[in-house]
Amino acid sequence: MINYHPDQHLLSLHAKGDLPLSMSIAISAHAELCPHCQQQLDQMTIALSEQQFESAVKTQSVDTNDNHQLDALLEQLLNSTLDTLEIEQASTIDTIDTIEDNSVSIKGQHYPLPKVFRKQINASWQGIGKVSRLRLDTGEPQARASLLHIAANGEIPEHTHKGAELTLLLAGEFSDCYNTYKPGDFMLLDKEHQHSPKTLEGCLCYTIVDAPLYFTKGFSKLLNPIGDLLY
Repeated sequence: MINYHPDQHLLSLHAKGDLPLSMSIAISAHAELCPHCQQQLDQMTIALSEQQFESAVKTQSVDTNDNHQLDALLEQLLNSTLDTLEIEQASTIDTIDTIEDNSVSIKGQHYPLPKVFRKQINASWQGIGKVSRLRLDTGEPQARASLLHIAANGEIPEHTHKGAELTLLLAGEFSDCYNTYKPGDFMLLDKEHQHSPKTLEGCLCYTIVDAPLYFTKGFSKLLNPIGDLLY
């Protein structure tokens, strides 16, 4: 069961197309795993479409005194939109079987990915020990988007954040001092949070960070002076 979701503001921005690519990927991937959020996005998209068509109707030189003419035009526009959506959905369903393998393999584990990652995986894994990272190029100078894999019995040293960190759990499980997380969980953390994620069975996450982590314990603190090069 998914316990952590993007808030209504993020869902609304995504429906409007106002999010940067890194965050839009996160919302789309979460929605594919979460029927509840997908339903909300569908409702938001329909509402936005209706608003746009109503606005378009008002700007046309239509005799506003003729209510029947206005209603007929609006109905025609809405029906056209619904037909287009149905065609797009049918096209998507028809092409699912022909899509290339949308998955990644790391350290003997094979993970299927949400469809939104299909055109994003064009790099190789890098890592140390049980932690591996595959960087995604979203064209954003500050935010760094990655697939993050932690092997079984792995752990990321205790740290806080100089900026914001988004984690979407795609497969497996991990826990920290706050909770235990399952696939689909969507977590946003900032400098007020300090934690040390660890996993028993291994996990794959999608992460976005806009500033280096700040390690708070042990030998990992030696990495803080070069954090700008590592995040």
